[in-house]
Formats: sequence, structure tokens, C-alpha cells
Amino acid sequence: MPTVLIDGYKFRFYSSDLNEPPHVHIIHGENVAKIWLEPVSVEYNRGYNPPELNRILRLTLQNQAKLLEVWNGYFNP
Repeated sequence: MPTVLIDGYKFRFYSSDLNEPPHVHIIHGENVAKIWLEPVSVEYNRGYNPPELNRILRLTLQNQAKLLEVWNGYFNP
């Protein structure tokens, strides 16, 4: 499963997500959030407080092109 490390957060892609729109699971410690990539928005959040979730959304937006490239490379080789 591809994982992109950004500022200490693991942006992970799971093969079981093939039939869903592009998204990432952001993992840090016990916390996880699922973020859609087009448009960038929160599907769910488990454990991140609001400021940290906003930081994750900013990081996702800043790295959206790279994350979509990884998604497409993994699911559409």
C-alpha cells in the first residue's frame, strides 16, 4: 500500500478502495481521517482535534497534485 509521508503524517492508500473516488487516509498515532481529493473534503475524522484537522486539510491541498499522481499510479497503472 503506498504511503506518502508529509510533515509526520502518513498519507496512505489502500487497495480495497479501488472502487471509490480518489482519497487518502491520514494516520498519525491512533488518529485517522479519510480525505477526498477531488474536491478536498473530510469524509470522516477519528481523533484529530479541529486545529489539527485543518492542518491536515491544508497539507492535503498543498500536496493534492502529488497525492492524485500516487493514487492514479497505484489504481490506474
